[in-house]
Amino acid sequence: MHFGLTDEQAMIRRTVREFAEREIAPLARHTDESGEFPTETFRKMADLGLMGLPVPEEWGGAGADSVSTAIAIEEVARCCGSTAIAYSAHMGLGSAPIAMFGTHEQKERFLKPAAQGRHMAAFGLTEPHAGSDAGATRTSAVLEGDEWVINGSKMWITSAPLAGHVIVTAVTDRDRGKKGISAIIVPGGTPGMTFGKPELKMGLRGSVTTAIQLENVRVPKENLLGERGKGFVQFLQVLDGGRVGIGAMALGLAQGAYEVAVKYALEREAFGKPIGGHQSVANMIADMDVAISAARLLVYQAAWLKDLGRPYSREAAVAKLYASEASEKVCRDAIQILGGYGYSQEFPVERMYRDTRLLTIGEGTSEILRNVISHSVLGSR
Repeated sequence: MHFGLTDEQAMIRRTVREFAEREIAPLARHTDESGEFPTETFRKMADLGLMGLPVPEEWGGAGADSVSTAIAIEEVARCCGSTAIAYSAHMGLGSAPIAMFGTHEQKERFLKPAAQGRHMAAFGLTEPHAGSDAGATRTSAVLEGDEWVINGSKMWITSAPLAGHVIVTAVTDRDRGKKGISAIIVPGGTPGMTFGKPELKMGLRGSVTTAIQLENVRVPKENLLGERGKGFVQFLQVLDGGRVGIGAMALGLAQGAYEVAVKYALEREAFGKPIGGHQSVANMIADMDVAISAARLLVYQAAWLKDLGRPYSREAAVAKLYASEASEKVCRDAIQILGGYGYSQEFPVERMYRDTRLLTIGEGTSEILRNVISHSVLGSR
């Protein structure tokens, strides 16, 4: 068993880290405080070939593996959570379903421009009455002639108003339950699709999160993604990959906070020596190091299994659960080590803590993930 990175994976880490430290980190505080989406940053990421990192080259991407993609998300998150969540959602939720289930025409029309960074991509799953119970979807799509007519609402959708396309889940056969849910691609600007005000959030403030209203939205029947009635199965597969992305993001935020805490512990003196020389602080640093190391192994393992084409639903759940909870504790402990400075916006750890707080909620709450893991061990009861 080999735990090292390949030359390509190591190169991607170096490239993204250098880019993130040069282009993303200096803007992270402004992005958070202003709530402004970093449009220019994403343009530069597109120029670097990052927006379609895992997408095959024939569809405008780089054809990188899942481990490389996780590394890229990790390195972006190390500098800015807002940029990382939009980046991860663009690739893992807005683009991946088309790469996985789309037709040649859909890939040409929607996947290629997303992979090239010519437009953002979004995924509309959550609804006011369908969060953790995604099978309770109420949005409907009725086939009228050659068009789907979609009505309903979605909420908490990342980058929705910015997206060149939104993949929405909708009930196409009401009497078939979860087997009656389908996925449909809605191009940006389609009449009848409107967006709510950007949510005012605790963290990740530079990412745009809104509700979507769908009122008699008409799209060609060819915009059905995959088979009719397979939407529920599709989005479970998509969420597995998304959970690896969230795990990688949690890992990056934890790494960023850890580095700030270590630097501070080596420089700040109390009682005649650096505070890192006091056992209580040293032990906190040790616990942070252990948590990050374990999270990295779990996230990379899940990504590696995905690359092998092996089942990884359990491993994705484990990685996302552990990494998100570990990141929350690491960021909280970083604030504690910095003391009053940690509570101040002059240092980034308070922002990192606010940003990481979402990660035990989005794309599967910790409670749901524990259900997923226990079912894989015990079976459904």
